[in-house]
Amino acid sequence: MRKITTFLIIGILGGITALGIQKYIPQLNTSKEKKSKISDLNSTSTSVITKKPQIIKTNNTIIPAVNTDFTEAAEKTVNAVVHVKNVAISRQPRNMMEYLRNGGAERKQLQGAGSGVIITADGYVVTNNHVIKGASELTVTLNNNKTYKAEIVGADELADIALLKLNSEGDTLDYLPFGNSDNTKIGEWVLAVGNPFNLTSTVTAGIISAKSRDLNEYDNNFQSFIQTDAAINPGNSGGALVNTRGELIGINTAITSQTGSYVGYAFAVPSNNAKKIIEDILEYGDVQKAILGIKGGSLTNEYAKELDIDFTQGVYIAEIVKGGGAEKSDLRVGDIIKKIDYKKINKFTDLVGYLNSKRPNETLDVVVYRKGKEYNIPVTLSLDEHFQLKDIGVEVTNATKEELNKFNAKSGVKISRALNPRMEQYGLEGIIITEIDEKKITSVEDVRAIMKKKSKGESIMITLLDKYGEEKRFVFD
Repeated sequence: MRKITTFLIIGILGGITALGIQKYIPQLNTSKEKKSKISDLNSTSTSVITKKPQIIKTNNTIIPAVNTDFTEAAEKTVNAVVHVKNVAISRQPRNMMEYLRNGGAERKQLQGAGSGVIITADGYVVTNNHVIKGASELTVTLNNNKTYKAEIVGADELADIALLKLNSEGDTLDYLPFGNSDNTKIGEWVLAVGNPFNLTSTVTAGIISAKSRDLNEYDNNFQSFIQTDAAINPGNSGGALVNTRGELIGINTAITSQTGSYVGYAFAVPSNNAKKIIEDILEYGDVQKAILGIKGGSLTNEYAKELDIDFTQGVYIAEIVKGGGAEKSDLRVGDIIKKIDYKKINKFTDLVGYLNSKRPNETLDVVVYRKGKEYNIPVTLSLDEHFQLKDIGVEVTNATKEELNKFNAKSGVKISRALNPRMEQYGLEGIIITEIDEKKITSVEDVRAIMKKKSKGESIMITLLDKYGEEKRFVFD
């Protein structure tokens, strides 16, 4: 076996932190093709209600979906797919006196529209975050033209999934059961149901044309979409992708197009991932991301030659991340992950998609290739210790003793990265936050607890130590 030192160095340095696993992206092809426009299918604040729905059911039975008569699946689906209207409310002064008093008449303006899927009989609805983003008021219209007001329960901006609750006044609503998206197969017939161009209850058919698809290969927002050729257009966002048994296997989210309209490729968040996000929101108020704790990337033909192995599929472990589940297991640098829980892992996005459906403290059976042999290694996932302070525009993580000593701080959390260009210009990465609203911070859990109690629009006071170790305070409105 030839030396692989170069490969190891590149792999370790190439990891990009996200979701507790870290993606190594080889720069093997320096030519850059023009990227297609990735369109959110529509554009367009969250309050919290704590009532839990009845148990969300998943059909785990593996039955080949060979029936190509779509009428039964369509009939089951159209009454559970709704039209979501996002209304923004602003106050417009009618005269100078109202302007000086900062008042005026309320004016409602449609900010966006999309689709949603009823997932419980008492009116919980899953949709895309970008459909409801910035909403002052949400209205939901059913297939029978009945309209309800809706509240936002919670959302995961990175996954683009949001949960709503209809004020359904005790009505029993038609809903879709979750299917098991892990059991879907390339070539399987599917239906896309939604409200494109405000045309309600539209059903289109196609097949699953790919799985574990990542649209943004060169950033750290990990994705693992189901790709379909069922026609999806603006307004379909948040709608249902169902199999021929009428089970929800995906939430339609994006298209790739030069024009903004459908040209043959559409993408959906797998139902297992959406279901896990929804259950986390209902139980914890936010999403609990599980981490494996490795840096690595997809095995390629070039690296297979470098490693002197005769296969080209799997995920190569270039580094074991401190504090993750992998560090406490028997996984090693140089291992190649081939299966997890008997599910074949061909590439990095297969691993991402599967982990996105799992929770901290779950134990997975990981099959790795090591020096000519395969080993089954149990790995217990741990909680991702990153938290996004979205109102400020930064992400924080727990600080090590060495990092605290560098700033002569007794406690605090570290700013791991800026979330937008405006905050990037201040060079805050590595800075220690010691207090929020004059309450001392010792961990990310402290930050979660404080932020969970804050009301929407409430100001936030941050105390931090700058790169010179000087204490400074900032108020964000």
